[in-house]
Amino acid sequence: MALSRGLRCCQRVFSWIPVLIITAVVLWSYYAYVFELCLFTITNTLEKVAYLLLFHVCFVMFSWTYWKSIFTPPASPCKKFQLSYSDKQRYEMEDRPDAQKQILVEIAKKLPIFTRAQSGAIRFCDRCQVLKPDRCHHCSVCEMCVLKMDHHCPWVNNCVGFSNYKFFLLFLAYSMVYCIFIAATVFQYFLKFWEGVLPNGPAKFHVLFLMFVALMFFVSLMFLFGYHCWLVAKNRSTLEAFSAPVFANGPDKNGFNVGTRRNLEQVFGENRRLWFIPVFTSQGNGHYFALKNRSSESQNPLLANEDMWEESDDGSEEGSLAEDVDPSVTIEMEE
Repeated sequence: MALSRGLRCCQRVFSWIPVLIITAVVLWSYYAYVFELCLFTITNTLEKVAYLLLFHVCFVMFSWTYWKSIFTPPASPCKKFQLSYSDKQRYEMEDRPDAQKQILVEIAKKLPIFTRAQSGAIRFCDRCQVLKPDRCHHCSVCEMCVLKMDHHCPWVNNCVGFSNYKFFLLFLAYSMVYCIFIAATVFQYFLKFWEGVLPNGPAKFHVLFLMFVALMFFVSLMFLFGYHCWLVAKNRSTLEAFSAPVFANGPDKNGFNVGTRRNLEQVFGENRRLWFIPVFTSQGNGHYFALKNRSSESQNPLLANEDMWEESDDGSEEGSLAEDVDPSVTIEMEE
């Protein structure tokens, strides 16, 4: 037990190494640009002030979004999806597998769950003891079920999901802006140092290396950001892009695609003035998502309007389902 606890502790420590690498590169870029380029190399005062002002705007937005991506906790399913004490006791005391499945089916009747496992069974996590909401997956690194999980990113040492997906996208976008701004403003001094117009000195190494690093990161980020823009437009997560979500009538890679505009609003919200600010504006609570084919929702008046399915302040449910989940549906134990 002590060895296992020690290994987990070491794993948590080493998981911060990618974040420390990114932080070290960014801090070096700050020193190289502000001091070696602007203060020690550029002689034109107006150019120097303009560069410093714009650079700090980019640096603040990049740092803000990176911070939010790292330290926004992943959202997990609410108590409605967890087995209550009585249900857990009843489930554990039951020896017959079929009876256990029926107990879980009865619990699933009260929840807005449309996706299934590959076998067609309702998804259940035996580690977290929860029925998985749509688009929810268990992260083995975070050791929890994460709402609308996209992937676990080592560069932010966090799960990217419902609670911080907008922050992650903005982090990629402002990282690109940060890199392209540095490359564009450094380019003329890069050529001057390269051609020997400017004298050799410590600034030469920093400016030359700054140009290469900015371009290298920009190219990498461009492909990653473009891929995630495509995912947002199609309303898919990275996991769903590799394995299409399964519904009662089978897999459907476009099951959550409700149109480009609505797809964007699910992530960024309806107020477009807040789209580029790292504050949480995503729609919903992560437990329910509109479907492309709303016929399954229209069978149930509660699920046809996601606003009706929310928790009240005291944790009670603000409605009841008019239609039950098909009791013939089985439960599959998943990790």
